[in-house]
Amino acid sequence: MDYTRLGRSGLEVSRICLGCMTFGDPDRGNPKWTLVEEASRPLIRKAVEEGINFFDTANIYSNGHSEEIVGRALKDFAQRDEIVIATKINSPLREGPNAKGLSRKAIMQEIDHSLRRLGTDYVDLYQIHRWDPVTPIEETLEALTDVVKAGKVRYIGASSMHAWKFAKALYLSDRNGWARFVSMQNHYNLLNREEEREMIPLCVAEGVGLIPWSPLARGLLAREDGHESVRKGTDILRPVLYGDTEEADGRVIDAVASVAGRHGVPRARIAIAWLLSRAGLAAPIIGASREGQIEDAVKAVDIRLTEEDVRELEAHYVPHRIMGFE
Repeated sequence: MDYTRLGRSGLEVSRICLGCMTFGDPDRGNPKWTLVEEASRPLIRKAVEEGINFFDTANIYSNGHSEEIVGRALKDFAQRDEIVIATKINSPLREGPNAKGLSRKAIMQEIDHSLRRLGTDYVDLYQIHRWDPVTPIEETLEALTDVVKAGKVRYIGASSMHAWKFAKALYLSDRNGWARFVSMQNHYNLLNREEEREMIPLCVAEGVGLIPWSPLARGLLAREDGHESVRKGTDILRPVLYGDTEEADGRVIDAVASVAGRHGVPRARIAIAWLLSRAGLAAPIIGASREGQIEDAVKAVDIRLTEEDVRELEAHYVPHRIMGFE
């Protein structure tokens, strides 16, 4: 496994991040295709054995159950000082006022809930899960700075939003001496490259590390079209993100298959290798329901694509709708 700094920060993370939305009791909350703890633990152990030190979850995943599973497993399989735990805040876990958002009250209460579920004294990377259109960003940034100063959080990160909003947040942090976002978790893969227009150049210029979600485009880049699974059948985001561009996306998927054939490797490795070659890219966040998927992601780190490979992979891209910000 290779490791890199997360943006300009001093934090070292593995080039692959294990996304932990897969782990959780399906009866406790969304998504419904999650794996119970008994099935989740071997995957977390496999990731640690492969050298992955970066684990991304969120308070909303299975209504907190993902955090509980991840916390217990990492305590058993790894040394806390060597592990980078990332979690997120914004979405509601309950009904009622102050149950969601990025207010000072929400941040102060939810970080304590996350720490309790994770069974740790601190979170390495605390991320805002999208933009809160109600709470002033100044309130959010000051509260995040306070949890950093309190020792509950080491670094802060952000996720999918308009580039102008992220630029505003970085500017306000610099002007006021507040904690600065070190990472951007955005939607970026071979089927959706819209972030190359604004967000990625901004992050490269500002030294913010990219940790994109859905690197395999909800599985579309990993296998032949027509494959059926529980996740595919219940994934409400897949048709929203890729339903309007199926014909063009199909040509990109065919290109991935062609390049994978030349290299003699599974398609997933090529899609991840392409991401790893992008400017500012620290670690794609991969989901896994089988140990083989973790192995594919880790082996992608060693693949070196040629200029011909990259041209073929990028040749058929068409613009996509901007989705997933709010």
